[in-house]
Amino acid sequence: MPAVVLVGAQWGDEGKGKATDLLGGEVDYVVRYQGGNNAGHTVVIGDQKYALHLLPTGVLSPEVVPVIGNGVVIDPGVLLAEIDGLLERGISCDRLLISANAHLIMPHHKALDKVTERYLGKARIGTTGRGIGPAYGDKIARMGVRVQDLLDPGILGQKIDVALNEKNQVLTKVYNRRGIDPAKVLEEYLGYAERLKPHIADTSLILNQALDEGKVVLLEGGQGNLLDIDHGTYPFVTSSSPTSGGACIGSGIPPTRLTRVIGILKAYTTRVGSGPFPTELTDEMGDWLRTTGGEYGVTTGRNRRCGWFDAIIARYATRVNGVTDFFLTKLDVLSGLERIPVCVAYDVDGERHEEIPMTQTGFHHAKPIYEEFPGWEEDITEAKSFEDLPKNAQDYVRTLEELSGARISAIGVGPGRDQTLSLRPLI
Repeated sequence: MPAVVLVGAQWGDEGKGKATDLLGGEVDYVVRYQGGNNAGHTVVIGDQKYALHLLPTGVLSPEVVPVIGNGVVIDPGVLLAEIDGLLERGISCDRLLISANAHLIMPHHKALDKVTERYLGKARIGTTGRGIGPAYGDKIARMGVRVQDLLDPGILGQKIDVALNEKNQVLTKVYNRRGIDPAKVLEEYLGYAERLKPHIADTSLILNQALDEGKVVLLEGGQGNLLDIDHGTYPFVTSSSPTSGGACIGSGIPPTRLTRVIGILKAYTTRVGSGPFPTELTDEMGDWLRTTGGEYGVTTGRNRRCGWFDAIIARYATRVNGVTDFFLTKLDVLSGLERIPVCVAYDVDGERHEEIPMTQTGFHHAKPIYEEFPGWEEDITEAKSFEDLPKNAQDYVRTLEELSGARISAIGVGPGRDQTLSLRPLI
């Protein structure tokens, strides 16, 4: 049975939570495979709005097992607060499984994230300050603390001592900040261990056994393709791999078991944080897209930078991820526009590029080349089928499909769970 990957095909915030929730009735497991609480998914069910940061969106579906994979970095305090928030709203998290191999965000990660970003000044990356990058850095440096360490107080204490022996030197001598008390950190994290212990599991084994038994596994990433540490707009990226390849590494499911890759695209483009953004609109139209689309970060509340649809980055996502199907979101936001520009190529120092320039400098200098398409006045939020859309809206969707290089199989025409047009099954 299939393992299906859901990836953001732009810079994140494309509406992956809505897509995952929509598929909830068709899957048995939903796995978050990378990132941390620097990403957020919003799901609207009826008149209820849920903002999820670490928990997979499958937690909102009673029949789904939500899994936090080994590729995620977890702030246990944030995770427990999120669990408690859902419990207060009548949502059980008893089914949650957490990989024993996932890494933990520690107090020194958050402290270093904030102070180093501040010291970078104009060269800052635009991180959320939640310790994500430093946690991944320690993971690669082989001095991280893992979820399984919560089960062994002796090992946990040793790892905290080793880490703070170095990190306190940096905090105090380089950045003139207070050091962190290892004993207090150990006490805090042992407290987390008591509540998290029932959820800790060998999730790679469980997921592969589930596939053997004919279950459907959906893997959801945070952020998006252009924030990938290898394939994104480096260095203005996240510290993990939101691409479909990262889904295998972050879950322990081999690539031979993946059957479909669903890319999530907005009908326009947004980005949070610093870095190049060729189609960005810094004028009144950019403000209009932000306000009309409600483009404010789920996790940070920061204003999202807004611009027109960029077909070059959509094609790039198709290539890097092997996208089989696109879910196009927020088409309704464009209603009322007389003309809708779409970026079909870049001008880089007088040379036309129809693919992303190879170098960071080239992409930084890229200027969009637009083609304009007729808009539509009609409100499409009540549409129930593709045929219900105005002809110009249908033509716009077909144009994006052709330019992006993969079929569009679902369209979001509003934030609600029922405001999705299905052109063909996604699973």
